[in-house]
Amino acid sequence: MWQRTIRASEIESPGKLARLLEQRDYLADDGLATAAFLALRMGRPLFLEGEAGVGKTELAKTLSAVLKAPLIRLQCYEGLDAAQALYDWDFARQLLHLKAAEAAGITDLKALEGEIYDRRFLIARPLLKALETQPSVLLVDEIDRADDEFEAFLLEVLSDFTISIPELGTVSAASPPVVVVTSNRTREVHDALKRRCLYHWLEHPGFDREVAILLRRLPACTERLATSVAAAAARLRKAGLVKPPGIAETLDWAEALLTLGAADLDPDLAARTLGAALKYREDQEIVIANGLLQHE
Repeated sequence: MWQRTIRASEIESPGKLARLLEQRDYLADDGLATAAFLALRMGRPLFLEGEAGVGKTELAKTLSAVLKAPLIRLQCYEGLDAAQALYDWDFARQLLHLKAAEAAGITDLKALEGEIYDRRFLIARPLLKALETQPSVLLVDEIDRADDEFEAFLLEVLSDFTISIPELGTVSAASPPVVVVTSNRTREVHDALKRRCLYHWLEHPGFDREVAILLRRLPACTERLATSVAAAAARLRKAGLVKPPGIAETLDWAEALLTLGAADLDPDLAARTLGAALKYREDQEIVIANGLLQHE
């Protein structure tokens, strides 16, 4: 059960939004808080780009909690098409309806056709569901994984927040959803989509902010452990790895150490738990071979 929603007009400044996010354990810097604030107040999609694990998806989740609006997530992947993202007809239920009509002796084909293409037989996928849900936060996650064709289709939907369904007509959002589009930049997203959005690049957090995030998200974590994990993560990000750890991996690493009862990040324990932070064997070998887990 959702509580009273918070309207964007009730959030007076980026600072107020940052404080609301912080209450939900998301520590946004000034740049991100300003970009998110402007997206809310201007009614524009927010395009977040950056390395995996820097908090793009988490921002959408936290905005959903702050606004007390349901989060509707569209996870992009290669081959995603409009039917999977927009709507589909429930063919099984339509067939059952036709068989029931046949058993009842109904022979008016025109009337039957109108019935089987009724809204109750329509399955709303994320994009249609977001337009019909007031209010809502729509997360289009990892748009760079989708094909160019879907990217063009998404641009059309986000332009006026309407969807045309041939059998039913046009569905328009009474109030546009809050939209967050994320990209890990595995490929370049077309300028046309970016121009429709407000853009923000998310960096890995600085040392002090990463320590603060660890302490906030993991209450059992001591400042000593948070400091040593954040320092190690900062070193790994400068090592030219295939996939340096994001804040999500740093949190996993610290949680793994806490599970083992660690009070500090000693080199032996760091090596044994490195799989929480690095997901490529080559990266782990580079880190261990170069002694990057040693305290500076």
